[in-house]
Amino acid sequence: MNFDLLTFIIGIAILIFFHELGHFLAARLLKVEVEEFGIGFPPRLFKWATIKGTEFTFNLIPLGGFVRIKGENDPEVPGGLAAASPWVRLAVIGAGPLTNILIGILLSVWLFYQAGEPVLDRVKVMGVAPNSPAEQVGIRQGDVILEVDGDRVESVEELRDLIYAHLGEQIRLVYEREGQTYTVTLVPRNPPPENEGAIGILMGYDTRPISIFRAIPRGINAAFNYVRVLFSLPRLLMSGEISPEAARPVGYKGMFDLYRQLGDSLAFFTAITMSLGVLNLFPIPALDGGRIVFALVEVILRRRVPPRFENALHYIGFLVLLALLIYINILDFVDPVKLPF
Repeated sequence: MNFDLLTFIIGIAILIFFHELGHFLAARLLKVEVEEFGIGFPPRLFKWATIKGTEFTFNLIPLGGFVRIKGENDPEVPGGLAAASPWVRLAVIGAGPLTNILIGILLSVWLFYQAGEPVLDRVKVMGVAPNSPAEQVGIRQGDVILEVDGDRVESVEELRDLIYAHLGEQIRLVYEREGQTYTVTLVPRNPPPENEGAIGILMGYDTRPISIFRAIPRGINAAFNYVRVLFSLPRLLMSGEISPEAARPVGYKGMFDLYRQLGDSLAFFTAITMSLGVLNLFPIPALDGGRIVFALVEVILRRRVPPRFENALHYIGFLVLLALLIYINILDFVDPVKLPF
């Protein structure tokens, strides 16, 4: 098996596993019975233990895991989740997404510690598109762009503006690589190809080492900014501030394509676990967020939504989500996702 594919599968499986582990630990802590904790998805291969009434199983499909909580949808089952108070249900349901967000915060801190903090006046090439003008003149990932036609580059915005002011015209770039400076000439494409920039580079910032004590606040701040952007996506889409293409959802193949293009496992899985946590909190039936809404309604109104109605809504939501997931995964093959070089 391809090494990238193997690490991708293991990474996604671990994130899903911790999501379910959050549900499991919250349920056990709050005295809600858990019937099964499965490693992987059914069909079942074997049961390896039964501990305090919970069967621990290994299953065939190695993409994460699941918990089967007693009485999850039936309030008539004593000791089950649906029979518990709305506060208990909120805690158990919310524990999965919050675990993913917590892992994202920890990974974000580690990412800053490993990669360093951005140097906001040094623009770094984070990736180069195949057969692009940048690749043809030898620019590589990791190079730092210093000048364009004699103008000093001190931000991503400046570099982009200088390049796009000379579409179809020859420009001179000065860049740094391992302490040495180089000068090349190239012509920004006019118009740029779809999903690529004029010269075919992914822009970012150079970094410098920092201590773990500086990495902690920076990592936490970056993680919460990412959460804020994700929660703002519906508003940004409706207002036109973000195009539907830029916010396009992706399936497993799309995620794997991005994983290979990004070339940074830690940054990729940090974004994925944060996304998994936040998107599961969206108030959509069948997701954790949809179940949280019903528990909150009961807290506010002190009156429970009829379980039959709630379960029917979750079932319909599940079918819609399943159809959407199938469509998204097909789209990943028909129109592969690409980073905006």
